[in-house]
Amino acid sequence: MNKKDFYKIHSDVCKTLANPKRQEILDNLREKEMTVNEIVGKTGISQANLSQHLAILRTKGIVTTRRDGINVYYSITNSKIIQAFDLISQVLDDSLATQTKTVKDAIKTKK
Repeated sequence: MNKKDFYKIHSDVCKTLANPKRQEILDNLREKEMTVNEIVGKTGISQANLSQHLAILRTKGIVTTRRDGINVYYSITNSKIIQAFDLISQVLDDSLATQTKTVKDAIKTKK
């Protein structure tokens, strides 16, 4: 695989994760596997919409399923996905803190 192919695959995964509902789904799956009904209960996302998002996540290899009787359990395929999610959250938190400080400093100089 050459670099351009790698960048395309990388971009596809990032696009998949760049959806707020999918981020919420992953955040809820971070600790344990869950059924669709459990995820609906935690997120409030409609079952039809949730199923679409889970299908996308599954197709991209981000979540996997396990069947137990009539229940299908979803889980994250690789814990590094959550590590990446948390790292991006930390970057966002740092950025917001810097922006807040900049605004507060600007307000102080106006006084």
